Amino acid sequence: MYRCTCLLTLGALLGLLGACGHSGNSSLSGMSLSSSSSSSSSGRGQVVSNAQLGSYSQADLLSLLGASTLGQELQTLSYNPLCTVNVFHLEYQTIGGKGEPTSASAAVMVPSGGSGNQCTGARPIVMYAHGTNPNKNFNIGALSTSGDDEGVILAVAFASQGYIVVAPNYAGYDTSPLAYHPYLVADQQAADMIDALQAARSTLPEAAVPGVTDSGKLFITGYSQGGFVAMATHRAMQAAGMTVTASGPMSGPYALAAFGDAVFEGQVNGGAVVNFTMVASAYQNSYGNVYSAPSDIFASPYSSTAPNLLPNTTPISTLYAQNELPQNHLFSSTPPDPQYASITPATTPSNLAPAFALGIGDPALVTNSYRLTYLQDAQANPDGGFPSVTTAVPAASPGMALRQDLKSNDLRSWSPNAPVLLCAGNEDPTVFFFNLQLMQTYWGAHPGSVTPVYVDIDSSGNPYSTEKTEFAIAKNAVAAQAIAQGATDGGQAAVLMAYHTTLVAPFCLSAVKSFFDGYK
Repeated sequence: MYRCTCLLTLGALLGLLGACGHSGNSSLSGMSLSSSSSSSSSGRGQVVSNAQLGSYSQADLLSLLGASTLGQELQTLSYNPLCTVNVFHLEYQTIGGKGEPTSASAAVMVPSGGSGNQCTGARPIVMYAHGTNPNKNFNIGALSTSGDDEGVILAVAFASQGYIVVAPNYAGYDTSPLAYHPYLVADQQAADMIDALQAARSTLPEAAVPGVTDSGKLFITGYSQGGFVAMATHRAMQAAGMTVTASGPMSGPYALAAFGDAVFEGQVNGGAVVNFTMVASAYQNSYGNVYSAPSDIFASPYSSTAPNLLPNTTPISTLYAQNELPQNHLFSSTPPDPQYASITPATTPSNLAPAFALGIGDPALVTNSYRLTYLQDAQANPDGGFPSVTTAVPAASPGMALRQDLKSNDLRSWSPNAPVLLCAGNEDPTVFFFNLQLMQTYWGAHPGSVTPVYVDIDSSGNPYSTEKTEFAIAKNAVAAQAIAQGATDGGQAAVLMAYHTTLVAPFCLSAVKSFFDGYK
């Protein structure tokens, strides 16, 4: 679930080890998220500044799409821009992980022009949550910036098709003064999204695009970290009585407690070093319970460099070169106890074993003593969804602070009353497919008033057969190219490297767009 400036690559590192909202955090628990309350004396949702970044014609958008790796995949699905897209940089008041006041920024993309009523008049809004990014300067609205694939495909897939897009950069990024990012802190990230929405709605209609208004239809989506944020936002809005038309979380780490256990039990996902570093920072700043001293969790020599390192204005490649973080090794190749030798690394499922092995080696980021404490707690208080499915819910009473935090933010805790589509790929080495499966199991046992739609993009047949077919073609093309370049593994490593970002992301996004179109 780590993506560098877009939906990422395994080599740039994606991954997770989720964070969580903490039910014991008095600053966040029970906070009201209605638009009326968030414009109270706290200032939440109020506009700080609003400036237009650019206006992109249909021809401009096609040019940007062709220059983007993800965009080229999207082009296989015949996306043709219908509208001019006007991009604004919006700064607004929100809160941090402790409930402290701060500000953040968002891109607001507003359609205009076109023919008939496709681009003007009352338009539906899509809220989009982006994926993990180590770059503190990240601004999803900078469409002309090299590597901003995510912003480009948003502009083409949604804004150029007549949707208004609201895409927060999150607290701790871009112009936000917050000194850390509340990474996967569900309550805060949902609040950030809702505050951005309120601020965006207060600026419509934009003077630069007269005649475009909010239709009242609201859709929520996001990818990877953003898939988690999208689901947390839907949950929070439903609890607050706010209107959600439909949501489409994609490849998100919804079952955080189970996902954390899987990683510590040797299924080290792609990008785990970056993600764990960000989780530790988010939890320590939000809850203060991760460690008493950095050396409690971070091994030498990283205990002096890793705390609060990410996100950073220095490129992640430079941080690796300066030995401020290990590039791949989350855990040591020496098991924390002989009984854990068989999961250092894990070897099942076998198709993902090469990815797990990358996360084991020396020097490692996490101390063996910390991993041992985690594993012992997981044995004493097992999750109901991993390593086997029993109750399918988190452990009732985990003893370790990190596992308590993961449980607090695990999204196996609600059921939707508005349409939901979940999309992912079954061989994802970054955000494991069981996150979708465990939500499906939970919602089956705790149904809301709707029946969610579940899409394995790495399968065949309906629904979304076109996207599945194009995904298979793209996957085979990646493998074929690797074989032509001398790969002897049938292209497996190349497919794993591309899977989470350049393969799954654009085709799941297309499925979500089609799903939303049915309700707009």
